[in-house]
Amino acid sequence: MPYPTDRERDRPWVMRTYAGHSSAAASNALYRRNLAKGQTGLSVAFDLPTQTGYDPDHELSRGEVGKVGVPISHVGDMRQLFDGIPLAEANTSMTINATAMWLLALYVAVAEEQGADIAKLTGTTQNDIIKEYLSRGTYVFPPGPSLRLITDMVAWTVTNVPKWNPINICSYHLQEVGANPVQEVAYSMCTAIAVLDAVRDSGQVPQEEFGSVVARMSFFVNAGVRFIEEMCKMRAFAALWDEITLERYGVRNPKHRRFRYGVQVNSLGLTEAQPENNVQRIVLEMLAVSLSRNARARAIQLPAWNEALGLPRPWDQQWALRMQQVLAYETDLLEYEDIFDGSPVIEAKVDEILRGAREEIDRVQAMGGAVAAVESGYMKTQLVGSLAARRMRIESGEDVIVGVNRFDTTEPSPLQAEGAKTIEQLDPAVEKQAIAAIQRWRAGRDQAKVDETLGALRAAAKTDVNLVTATLACAKAGVTTGEWAGALREVFGEYRAPTGVSGVTTGEAGTELAQVRARVRQTGAELGERLRMLVGKPGLDGHSNGAEQVAVRARDVGFEVVYQGIRLTPDQIVAAAVQEGVHVVGLSVLSGSHLEVVPAVVEGLRAAGADDIPVVVGGIVPPEDAKALLDKGIARVFTPKDYELTEIMAGIVDLVRKTRGLTS
Repeated sequence: MPYPTDRERDRPWVMRTYAGHSSAAASNALYRRNLAKGQTGLSVAFDLPTQTGYDPDHELSRGEVGKVGVPISHVGDMRQLFDGIPLAEANTSMTINATAMWLLALYVAVAEEQGADIAKLTGTTQNDIIKEYLSRGTYVFPPGPSLRLITDMVAWTVTNVPKWNPINICSYHLQEVGANPVQEVAYSMCTAIAVLDAVRDSGQVPQEEFGSVVARMSFFVNAGVRFIEEMCKMRAFAALWDEITLERYGVRNPKHRRFRYGVQVNSLGLTEAQPENNVQRIVLEMLAVSLSRNARARAIQLPAWNEALGLPRPWDQQWALRMQQVLAYETDLLEYEDIFDGSPVIEAKVDEILRGAREEIDRVQAMGGAVAAVESGYMKTQLVGSLAARRMRIESGEDVIVGVNRFDTTEPSPLQAEGAKTIEQLDPAVEKQAIAAIQRWRAGRDQAKVDETLGALRAAAKTDVNLVTATLACAKAGVTTGEWAGALREVFGEYRAPTGVSGVTTGEAGTELAQVRARVRQTGAELGERLRMLVGKPGLDGHSNGAEQVAVRARDVGFEVVYQGIRLTPDQIVAAAVQEGVHVVGLSVLSGSHLEVVPAVVEGLRAAGADDIPVVVGGIVPPEDAKALLDKGIARVFTPKDYELTEIMAGIVDLVRKTRGLTS
């Protein structure tokens, strides 16, 4: 449907819920229910093994299969995921990055099996690897080869699937790890410049068709609760995108230069404390991306009120969908031209964001662009520092979080009266079933054809040929996700991005921080050595901002910090803890795999004769799981309600003293 003129009622945006868990069959049933409730687009959440290129039976997949999304290991899984859903009529968004080419190939293969004309497929692959190095951590390959995969996808889709968005440049996750509006706009635009420059320089798209490339670039943004500032940010985004695509790339068609974006409002801003407050947060955040007609989102997905507690139930997702439908169909929002045009307050704020963003873009471009700013650690350090400053404002009470650091008295919530039933409970047998299923799949396919297509993929990766064709052949031959990624790992290698922790401090020490620092110094003197803390993330969960903030605060109170970063096996964490002689191990898990990977670290320390090293864990851990972890020897469990990091550090020092037999 074409965009309306200002004299027509605006069409509603595409309405989605971000969903997928357990298995392709279970997720298919969920999608079909949501579509029947009036959802107009699908948004597929993949589990972490799928996102990072591992099969369910890989060591690093332990505890992660089906937890934060659906496991898709081969074309048979993709076939099951969309069973009964005609892809020719669907609008599908897939949150997938490092393995985006692979998942698109599986999607196209299934669409062809259904008899669809792939030239008419509509949807989006997220495919923004730059923000993976800065926030979510589901990268696989180094920046150069990763950018090559994106370039090949853009060039191939523009020719073969011209209605598909081959990339969603994601400021969403930048805000989650601390980006202010200026950084969010600037770093997203730097990513866009890196991708467009790479496509242009690859020579795969004629210059006269470059407008079609720009027209398929889409964005995925975050909307926080400061909804006036967020709305101004979106107007700034639209103005700057128009400016860059006209001046840098010479795109003359204004339709090609239109800023096209989808949005999910801020999931990490939802609170575990008084979670019913999340409902109004979600509604207010939705206004930020819907009020301004000239910068209105064309696709919106809302989290559920209880996502800070665990996996939402179908009813919770229905509630989030109904919020969108009430706004779109019951209010008069879509009947007017842009209500903010001419407002001096709005114009001033937009100009402020634009000025700051242009300055930061120039700074990054002077370094050599987004890839260079990732490799140097510049952008990561800026984001870690920005989040550290925000956490200090929350702890001091300067930034108010209702129900957390102010107005925290509460009545019992009827929404949580059911206890563990407040969230979706996954069948613990899911992982075993997935492992058995992929072993059956491997046994039943034509192995010679698999070997042939994987060999062709490796050979193509060593040249500059577009890799989509070889990837499609792998998909149709029955290659698995782990095999496809493994073949490219052999050619491209793997990568560990800078953590951004070393150059950040929390600022001037307050009284409480100074007291904890003195306690750390005293304990070190009594033990005859400086206190050392290992911070790491077992499993595949790449959301590292919590672990980074713990590492920064631990260092600021005087610990020597060994920050091991993301994607570690329990054995690697144990080996590092023993080798470094640490006094405490701090683990961060947000993906729901805590019951599997955290006890494995405790067991490993015991086996290594280092059971005097206490293990603490932080993450989204339901009360029942916290009790289970404590019963298995974990010393302390911290959840999002434990937001005062300095207080957490004080508790960890007391724990070390108790473990080492020091008097209080």
